[in-house]
Amino acid sequence: MDGHLPHYDSLVQPSVDRPNPPSTPRIRVLLVTKSLGHGGAERLLVDLASNGDRGRFEYQVALVLESEDAFVPAIESQGIVVHRLGATHNLDLRWLTTFRRLVLGQRFDIVHFHLPYSAALGRPVALSIPRRLRPVTFYTEHSMWDRVSPLVKLLNRATIKFDAEVIAVSQAALDALPGPVGRRARVLEHGVDLSASSELVEMRSHVRTAVRAELEVPDGTLLALTVANLRSEKGYDVLLECAGSPNIRNLPIVFVAAGSGGLTEELADRHRALGLGARFRFLGHRGDVLALMTAADLVILPSHQEGLPVVLMEATSVGATIVATSVGGVPQIITDGVNGLLVPPGRPEELAAAIERLWSDPELRSALGRQAAAERGRFDVTRAGAEIERLYRSHVPRPGRPSLPSEPGS
Repeated sequence: MDGHLPHYDSLVQPSVDRPNPPSTPRIRVLLVTKSLGHGGAERLLVDLASNGDRGRFEYQVALVLESEDAFVPAIESQGIVVHRLGATHNLDLRWLTTFRRLVLGQRFDIVHFHLPYSAALGRPVALSIPRRLRPVTFYTEHSMWDRVSPLVKLLNRATIKFDAEVIAVSQAALDALPGPVGRRARVLEHGVDLSASSELVEMRSHVRTAVRAELEVPDGTLLALTVANLRSEKGYDVLLECAGSPNIRNLPIVFVAAGSGGLTEELADRHRALGLGARFRFLGHRGDVLALMTAADLVILPSHQEGLPVVLMEATSVGATIVATSVGGVPQIITDGVNGLLVPPGRPEELAAAIERLWSDPELRSALGRQAAAERGRFDVTRAGAEIERLYRSHVPRPGRPSLPSEPGS
């Protein structure tokens, strides 16, 4: 690997175009998202679009917030057009006019909304298009229904009944939907590009040596990695308290956190107050998180809330030893004592006990990692993508001439 660790964007593999008879038009799909910044939902969208069946589907992406564009190069490198709708902040609604013009001009068969903001505001625009030109709309719920502003939630609830399909990425996300919405939604476990992790696993020894050298982690010291944006729901408050607890402070463990976000200064202040020094390092955003996971002795996710965390799907794909909180869709991925350890959220002492247990029991660490790797096929993006494309086909029997979802209640 010539000393350089592969970054995530370089690991997105191009789709294999399957030939389609020229007489059969492709289904045209527009994926609409508020953000293409670094986050789990955004990463799922990248992988789904990049691994789609290009012989039967033409994918394009619409991005609402101009500044949240970190994954745009990865998508465009796959030959997928990204339309920047030009919003500079949440209250900049000029994007709605651009969005309407795009949908009318391009005649998409499917408009698939991701993230509540884009759906709540974009769906009424799609519904305003004349029926003979109107695309079928889909919505994917990536997190928990109540974790958005009241206005967005109200708008989403008022119009979501017009979507042909409502997809929840986890049972917990479905359970959080309002009754009428939840009854017509379906759970579809998403996945990651497993080809991106296979090469790293084959070279684990080399990757481990390179990462530990870069991070200056001495032999005999455990490397504990957290990959999450610096936001309140990710539980960094608990992780810092855990790292500063007497039981953990005296163990040869180095904590590193890959991610960026609005809590940078607040967490730095808490880090200083706890006197953690070089034992806990904030790395900022990293494009090589799979390599970091491959090299880590532990992958820790201390979240207060989650939908279906992509980071844990990636961690299983490289056979990492995982400690996570039992929130949201996490128990769909991790079974306590089988392919990882689960602890209650908000309990630094229990998180510390789990980490101490794994430090003292190398055989348990190895067993949990092996079982995680054995289950990696559950979270394959190609399987999830094929199921979504099956749903697309069921609602668009004749591409280029959008059919309409049934009226609510029919």
